[in-house]
Amino acid sequence: MRPSLSATLPFLLLAACSAPGKGAVPAGTPSGPPAWELENPVRPLPTPPLGVTAELSDLGARVTPAKVRLGRWLFYDPRLSSDGKVSCASCHKPSAGFSETEPVSTGVDGKKGNRKAPPVLNAAFPIYPVWFWDGRASSLEEQAKGPMQNPLEMGMTHAGIEATLRSISGYGRYFAEAFGDERIDVDRVAEAIVAYEATRLSGNSAYDRWDAGGAGALDEKQQLGRRLFFGKAACNECHLGANFTDSRFHNLGVGWRKPPPGADPSRGFADPGRAKVTGNPADTGAFKTPTLRDVSRRAPYMHDGSVATLRDVVLLYDRGGVANPWLSAEVKPLHLTADQVDALVAFLGALDGEGFQDVPPGTFPR
Repeated sequence: MRPSLSATLPFLLLAACSAPGKGAVPAGTPSGPPAWELENPVRPLPTPPLGVTAELSDLGARVTPAKVRLGRWLFYDPRLSSDGKVSCASCHKPSAGFSETEPVSTGVDGKKGNRKAPPVLNAAFPIYPVWFWDGRASSLEEQAKGPMQNPLEMGMTHAGIEATLRSISGYGRYFAEAFGDERIDVDRVAEAIVAYEATRLSGNSAYDRWDAGGAGALDEKQQLGRRLFFGKAACNECHLGANFTDSRFHNLGVGWRKPPPGADPSRGFADPGRAKVTGNPADTGAFKTPTLRDVSRRAPYMHDGSVATLRDVVLLYDRGGVANPWLSAEVKPLHLTADQVDALVAFLGALDGEGFQDVPPGTFPR
Protein backbone atom coordinates (compact mmCIF):
# COMPACT_ATOMS: atom_id res chain seq x y z
CA MET A 1 0.00 0.00 0.00
CA ARG A 2 1.34 3.43 -0.91
CA PRO A 3 2.01 5.45 2.27
CA SER A 4 -0.21 8.46 2.79
CA LEU A 5 1.22 11.88 2.18
CA SER A 6 0.61 12.94 5.76
CA ALA A 7 2.34 9.83 7.07
CA THR A 8 5.56 10.66 5.28
CA LEU A 9 5.65 14.42 5.77
CA PRO A 10 6.01 16.50 8.91
CA PHE A 11 3.64 19.21 7.60
CA LEU A 12 0.39 19.19 5.57
CA LEU A 13 -3.36 19.75 5.65
CA LEU A 14 -6.89 20.08 4.47
CA ALA A 15 -10.67 20.09 5.11
CA ALA A 16 -13.74 20.87 3.13
CA CYS A 17 -14.93 23.80 0.90
CA SER A 18 -15.64 29.98 -1.71
CA ALA A 19 -17.02 29.65 -4.93
CA PRO A 20 -14.41 31.47 -6.94
CA GLY A 21 -16.76 33.12 -9.35
CA LYS A 22 -17.84 32.04 -12.79
CA GLY A 23 -15.37 29.21 -13.23
CA ALA A 24 -13.26 28.57 -16.30
CA VAL A 25 -12.87 31.14 -19.02
CA PRO A 26 -11.45 30.78 -22.50
CA ALA A 27 -7.73 30.41 -22.96
CA GLY A 28 -5.49 33.28 -24.02
CA THR A 29 -4.04 33.58 -27.47
CA PRO A 30 -3.86 30.42 -29.59
CA SER A 31 -0.07 30.68 -29.77
CA GLY A 32 0.56 31.18 -26.06
CA PRO A 33 -0.16 29.41 -22.77
CA PRO A 34 -3.81 29.30 -21.70
CA ALA A 35 -5.06 32.06 -19.43
CA TRP A 36 -5.37 29.79 -16.40
CA GLU A 37 -1.71 28.77 -16.69
CA LEU A 38 -0.50 32.35 -17.02
CA GLU A 39 -2.44 33.27 -13.90
CA ASN A 40 -1.34 30.25 -11.86
CA PRO A 41 2.26 29.45 -12.85
CA VAL A 42 4.47 26.93 -11.10
CA ARG A 43 6.06 28.75 -8.17
CA PRO A 44 8.85 27.72 -5.78
CA LEU A 45 7.73 26.40 -2.42
CA PRO A 46 7.44 29.36 -0.03
CA THR A 47 9.89 30.08 2.75
CA PRO A 48 8.31 29.34 6.14
CA PRO A 49 7.58 32.53 8.08
CA LEU A 50 9.05 33.31 11.50
CA GLY A 51 7.61 31.01 14.15
CA VAL A 52 7.05 28.07 11.80
CA THR A 53 9.69 25.65 12.99
CA ALA A 54 9.67 22.99 10.26
CA GLU A 55 11.31 23.76 6.93
CA LEU A 56 9.41 23.25 3.71
CA SER A 57 12.39 21.28 2.45
CA ASP A 58 11.43 18.68 5.08
CA LEU A 59 8.16 18.06 3.25
CA GLY A 60 9.96 15.74 0.90
CA ALA A 61 9.84 15.13 -2.82
CA ARG A 62 6.12 14.34 -2.77
CA VAL A 63 5.24 17.99 -2.24
CA THR A 64 6.42 19.69 -5.40
CA PRO A 65 5.67 23.07 -6.98
CA ALA A 66 3.75 21.33 -9.79
CA LYS A 67 1.63 19.41 -7.31
CA VAL A 68 0.94 22.56 -5.29
CA ARG A 69 -0.20 24.41 -8.43
CA LEU A 70 -2.58 21.59 -9.33
CA GLY A 71 -3.86 21.45 -5.76
CA ARG A 72 -4.52 25.19 -5.77
CA TRP A 73 -6.84 24.84 -8.77
CA LEU A 74 -8.60 21.86 -7.24
CA PHE A 75 -9.05 23.59 -3.88
CA TYR A 76 -10.87 26.52 -5.48
CA ASP A 77 -12.65 24.79 -8.39
CA PRO A 78 -16.45 24.67 -7.79
CA ARG A 79 -16.92 22.10 -10.54
CA LEU A 80 -15.92 19.45 -8.03
CA SER A 81 -19.33 19.86 -6.33
CA SER A 82 -22.69 18.48 -7.43
CA ASP A 83 -24.19 21.92 -8.03
CA GLY A 84 -21.05 23.46 -9.53
CA LYS A 85 -21.04 26.23 -6.91
CA VAL A 86 -19.10 24.89 -3.90
CA SER A 87 -15.36 24.38 -3.53
CA CYS A 88 -13.10 23.62 -0.59
CA ALA A 89 -12.57 27.38 -0.31
CA SER A 90 -16.30 27.97 0.15
CA CYS A 91 -15.88 26.91 3.76
CA HIS A 92 -12.14 27.52 4.16
CA LYS A 93 -11.99 31.17 3.16
CA PRO A 94 -8.48 32.62 2.73
CA SER A 95 -9.56 35.99 4.14
CA ALA A 96 -10.73 34.28 7.34
CA GLY A 97 -7.53 32.36 7.94
CA PHE A 98 -8.87 29.51 5.79
CA SER A 99 -11.85 29.04 8.08
CA GLU A 100 -15.55 29.86 7.98
CA THR A 101 -17.18 33.24 8.64
CA GLU A 102 -20.62 31.80 9.46
CA PRO A 103 -21.70 29.77 12.51
CA VAL A 104 -21.97 26.62 10.40
CA SER A 105 -20.85 25.85 6.88
CA THR A 106 -23.12 25.93 3.83
CA GLY A 107 -22.76 23.26 1.18
CA VAL A 108 -24.42 22.37 -2.11
CA ASP A 109 -27.95 23.63 -2.77
CA GLY A 110 -27.69 25.90 0.26
CA LYS A 111 -27.72 23.00 2.73
CA LYS A 112 -26.47 23.81 6.21
CA GLY A 113 -24.24 21.54 8.22
CA ASN A 114 -24.11 21.41 12.02
CA ARG A 115 -20.49 22.49 12.40
CA LYS A 116 -18.27 25.37 11.39
CA ALA A 117 -15.31 24.48 9.16
CA PRO A 118 -12.13 24.41 11.28
CA PRO A 119 -9.09 26.46 10.24
CA VAL A 120 -6.66 25.03 7.72
CA LEU A 121 -3.55 27.00 8.65
CA ASN A 122 -0.47 25.01 9.67
CA ALA A 123 -2.70 21.95 9.88
CA ALA A 124 0.06 19.66 8.75
CA PHE A 125 2.13 20.22 11.86
CA PRO A 126 3.45 16.91 13.28
CA ILE A 127 1.27 17.38 16.39
CA TYR A 128 -1.88 16.67 14.36
CA PRO A 129 -2.49 12.89 14.51
CA VAL A 130 -6.16 13.10 13.45
CA TRP A 131 -8.36 15.66 11.71
CA PHE A 132 -11.88 17.17 11.85
CA TRP A 133 -13.49 18.49 15.03
CA ASP A 134 -14.18 14.91 16.11
CA GLY A 135 -10.93 13.38 14.85
CA ARG A 136 -12.60 10.92 12.51
CA ALA A 137 -9.94 11.26 9.77
CA SER A 138 -6.58 9.58 10.37
CA SER A 139 -4.76 11.34 7.53
CA LEU A 140 -4.92 14.62 5.68
CA GLU A 141 -5.83 12.81 2.51
CA GLU A 142 -8.75 11.15 4.25
CA GLN A 143 -9.94 14.52 5.45
CA ALA A 144 -9.62 15.93 1.94
CA LYS A 145 -11.81 13.19 0.51
CA GLY A 146 -14.54 13.34 3.13
CA PRO A 147 -16.22 16.64 2.23
CA MET A 148 -16.27 15.76 -1.47
CA GLN A 149 -18.89 13.06 -0.95
CA ASN A 150 -20.71 14.57 2.03
CA PRO A 151 -24.23 15.48 0.82
CA LEU A 152 -24.18 18.58 3.07
CA GLU A 153 -20.86 19.80 1.67
CA MET A 154 -19.77 19.11 -1.92
CA GLY A 155 -22.18 16.27 -2.61
CA MET A 156 -20.11 14.27 -5.11
CA THR A 157 -19.08 10.65 -5.03
CA HIS A 158 -15.41 9.95 -5.52
CA ALA A 159 -16.28 8.39 -8.86
CA GLY A 160 -18.17 11.57 -9.75
CA ILE A 161 -15.13 13.70 -8.91
CA GLU A 162 -12.95 11.54 -11.13
CA ALA A 163 -15.45 11.61 -14.02
CA THR A 164 -15.81 15.38 -13.78
CA LEU A 165 -12.07 16.00 -13.90
CA ARG A 166 -11.56 13.51 -16.74
CA SER A 167 -14.18 15.39 -18.73
CA ILE A 168 -12.12 18.59 -18.43
CA SER A 169 -9.36 17.94 -20.96
CA GLY A 170 -7.19 20.77 -19.69
CA TYR A 171 -6.54 19.08 -16.36
CA GLY A 172 -4.74 16.03 -17.80
CA ARG A 173 -1.44 17.78 -18.54
CA TYR A 174 -1.26 19.18 -15.01
CA PHE A 175 -1.84 15.78 -13.44
CA ALA A 176 0.96 14.53 -15.68
CA GLU A 177 3.27 17.32 -14.55
CA ALA A 178 2.47 16.64 -10.91
CA PHE A 179 2.41 12.81 -10.94
CA GLY A 180 4.22 11.67 -14.08
CA ASP A 181 1.18 10.64 -16.13
CA GLU A 182 -2.36 11.89 -16.83
CA ARG A 183 -4.19 9.36 -14.67
CA ILE A 184 -6.86 11.11 -12.60
CA ASP A 185 -8.18 9.47 -9.46
CA VAL A 186 -9.43 10.70 -6.13
CA ASP A 187 -6.23 9.72 -4.33
CA ARG A 188 -4.24 12.05 -6.55
CA VAL A 189 -6.85 14.77 -6.18
CA ALA A 190 -6.55 14.56 -2.39
CA GLU A 191 -2.75 14.45 -2.50
CA ALA A 192 -2.59 17.58 -4.67
CA ILE A 193 -5.01 19.48 -2.43
CA VAL A 194 -3.01 18.47 0.64
CA ALA A 195 0.17 19.68 -1.05
CA TYR A 196 -1.42 23.10 -1.62
CA GLU A 197 -2.62 23.22 1.97
CA ALA A 198 0.89 22.39 3.16
CA THR A 199 1.98 25.80 1.88
CA ARG A 200 -0.68 27.71 3.84
CA LEU A 201 1.64 28.58 6.69
CA SER A 202 0.99 31.36 9.20
CA GLY A 203 3.81 32.97 11.15
CA ASN A 204 5.70 36.24 11.67
CA SER A 205 2.98 37.44 14.01
CA ALA A 206 3.64 40.18 16.55
CA TYR A 207 4.08 37.42 19.12
CA ASP A 208 6.62 35.58 16.92
CA ARG A 209 8.62 38.79 16.52
CA TRP A 210 8.50 39.43 20.27
CA ASP A 211 9.52 35.84 21.00
CA ALA A 212 12.46 36.25 18.62
CA GLY A 213 13.74 39.22 20.58
CA GLY A 214 11.75 42.13 19.19
CA ALA A 215 10.96 43.81 22.48
CA GLY A 216 8.64 46.39 20.90
CA ALA A 217 6.56 43.87 18.95
CA LEU A 218 3.96 43.57 21.75
CA ASP A 219 2.43 46.59 23.47
CA GLU A 220 1.90 46.74 27.22
CA LYS A 221 -1.61 45.26 27.13
CA GLN A 222 -0.51 42.39 24.87
CA GLN A 223 2.41 41.62 27.16
CA LEU A 224 0.03 41.42 30.13
CA GLY A 225 -2.14 39.10 28.05
CA ARG A 226 0.90 36.94 27.29
CA ARG A 227 1.69 36.62 30.99
CA LEU A 228 -1.90 35.64 31.72
CA PHE A 229 -1.98 33.18 28.79
CA PHE A 230 1.06 31.33 30.12
CA GLY A 231 0.27 31.99 33.80
CA LYS A 232 -2.96 32.61 35.68
CA ALA A 233 -5.30 31.71 32.80
CA ALA A 234 -3.19 28.65 31.87
CA CYS A 235 -4.41 28.77 28.26
CA ASN A 236 -1.18 27.04 27.23
CA GLU A 237 -2.24 23.82 28.96
CA CYS A 238 -4.22 23.04 25.80
CA HIS A 239 -3.08 25.76 23.37
CA LEU A 240 0.59 24.91 23.31
CA GLY A 241 3.57 24.68 20.98
CA ALA A 242 4.28 26.55 17.77
CA ASN A 243 0.71 26.08 16.57
CA PHE A 244 -0.98 26.73 19.93
CA THR A 245 -2.86 23.44 20.17
CA ASP A 246 -2.45 20.08 21.88
CA SER A 247 -4.49 18.47 19.08
CA ARG A 248 -6.54 16.67 21.73
CA PHE A 249 -10.24 16.69 22.60
CA HIS A 250 -11.88 18.63 25.41
CA ASN A 251 -15.42 19.23 26.67
CA LEU A 252 -16.12 22.92 27.41
CA GLY A 253 -19.85 22.43 27.65
CA VAL A 254 -20.45 24.20 24.36
CA GLY A 255 -23.82 23.08 22.98
CA TRP A 256 -25.02 21.60 26.30
CA ARG A 257 -28.73 21.80 27.11
CA LYS A 258 -29.83 20.01 30.25
CA PRO A 259 -32.17 17.17 29.19
CA PRO A 260 -35.52 16.44 30.86
CA PRO A 261 -35.46 14.59 34.21
CA GLY A 262 -34.83 10.89 33.75
CA ALA A 263 -33.53 11.28 30.20
CA ASP A 264 -30.14 10.03 29.09
CA PRO A 265 -27.70 12.85 30.03
CA SER A 266 -25.88 12.48 26.71
CA ARG A 267 -29.01 13.83 25.03
CA GLY A 268 -27.96 17.20 26.42
CA PHE A 269 -25.57 17.44 23.49
CA ALA A 270 -27.16 17.58 20.04
CA ASP A 271 -23.65 16.92 18.71
CA PRO A 272 -21.84 14.21 20.72
CA GLY A 273 -18.45 15.22 19.32
CA ARG A 274 -15.56 12.81 19.78
CA ALA A 275 -17.80 10.18 21.41
CA LYS A 276 -19.45 9.46 18.06
CA VAL A 277 -16.06 8.33 16.75
CA THR A 278 -14.67 6.48 19.76
CA GLY A 279 -17.89 5.14 21.29
CA ASN A 280 -16.48 6.15 24.67
CA PRO A 281 -19.06 8.00 26.83
CA ALA A 282 -16.19 9.96 28.45
CA ASP A 283 -15.66 11.72 25.09
CA THR A 284 -19.22 13.09 25.00
CA GLY A 285 -19.25 16.75 24.00
CA ALA A 286 -15.48 16.83 23.44
CA PHE A 287 -14.04 18.56 20.39
CA LYS A 288 -10.54 19.07 19.07
CA THR A 289 -8.51 22.05 20.27
CA PRO A 290 -8.10 24.40 17.29
CA THR A 291 -4.97 26.38 16.55
CA LEU A 292 -4.99 29.96 17.83
CA ARG A 293 -3.00 31.21 14.85
CA ASP A 294 -5.00 34.05 13.24
CA VAL A 295 -7.83 33.41 15.65
CA SER A 296 -9.09 37.01 15.53
CA ARG A 297 -9.87 36.59 11.80
CA ARG A 298 -12.37 33.79 12.16
CA ALA A 299 -15.34 34.73 14.33
CA PRO A 300 -17.73 33.25 15.31
CA TYR A 301 -16.10 30.57 17.43
CA MET A 302 -16.35 26.96 18.60
CA HIS A 303 -17.39 23.91 16.60
CA ASP A 304 -20.93 25.22 16.22
CA GLY A 305 -20.13 28.92 15.81
CA SER A 306 -22.20 29.67 18.90
CA VAL A 307 -19.74 32.11 20.52
CA ALA A 308 -19.84 35.43 18.71
CA THR A 309 -16.61 37.21 19.64
CA LEU A 310 -13.13 36.50 20.93
CA ARG A 311 -14.00 38.38 24.11
CA ASP A 312 -16.98 36.05 24.55
CA VAL A 313 -14.62 33.08 24.22
CA VAL A 314 -12.40 34.42 27.01
CA LEU A 315 -15.46 35.05 29.18
CA LEU A 316 -16.65 31.48 28.57
CA TYR A 317 -13.34 30.16 29.89
CA ASP A 318 -13.41 32.68 32.74
CA ARG A 319 -16.76 31.19 33.85
CA GLY A 320 -15.26 27.72 33.77
CA GLY A 321 -17.16 26.60 30.70
CA VAL A 322 -20.69 25.22 30.91
CA ALA A 323 -21.26 22.64 33.62
CA ASN A 324 -22.18 19.17 32.35
CA PRO A 325 -21.36 15.58 33.35
CA TRP A 326 -18.32 15.39 31.04
CA LEU A 327 -16.74 18.83 31.53
CA SER A 328 -12.96 18.57 31.09
CA ALA A 329 -10.99 18.73 34.31
CA GLU A 330 -8.75 21.45 32.85
CA VAL A 331 -11.70 23.84 32.52
CA LYS A 332 -12.10 25.84 35.74
CA PRO A 333 -13.20 29.39 36.62
CA LEU A 334 -10.33 31.85 36.12
CA HIS A 335 -11.57 34.85 38.13
CA LEU A 336 -10.17 37.39 35.68
CA THR A 337 -10.72 41.11 36.02
CA ALA A 338 -12.21 43.08 33.13
CA ASP A 339 -8.77 44.49 32.33
CA GLN A 340 -7.30 41.01 32.29
CA VAL A 341 -9.99 39.80 29.90
CA ASP A 342 -9.15 42.73 27.60
CA ALA A 343 -5.45 41.92 27.84
CA LEU A 344 -5.99 38.27 26.88
CA VAL A 345 -8.07 39.31 23.88
CA ALA A 346 -5.30 41.72 22.86
CA PHE A 347 -2.68 38.98 23.10
CA LEU A 348 -4.75 36.60 21.01
CA GLY A 349 -4.90 39.29 18.33
CA ALA A 350 -1.08 39.34 18.40
CA LEU A 351 -1.13 35.77 17.03
CA ASP A 352 -2.37 36.98 13.62
CA GLY A 353 0.35 36.24 11.11
CA GLU A 354 1.23 36.18 7.45
CA GLY A 355 2.48 33.80 4.79
CA PHE A 356 -0.80 31.99 4.12
CA GLN A 357 -2.73 34.66 2.22
CA ASP A 358 -4.16 33.79 -1.17
CA VAL A 359 -7.04 34.69 -3.47
CA PRO A 360 -9.10 32.34 -5.64
CA PRO A 361 -7.87 31.85 -9.21
CA GLY A 362 -10.00 33.65 -11.74
CA THR A 363 -9.55 30.95 -14.38
CA PHE A 364 -9.37 27.15 -14.33
CA PRO A 365 -8.30 24.41 -16.78
CA ARG A 366 -11.02 23.60 -19.28
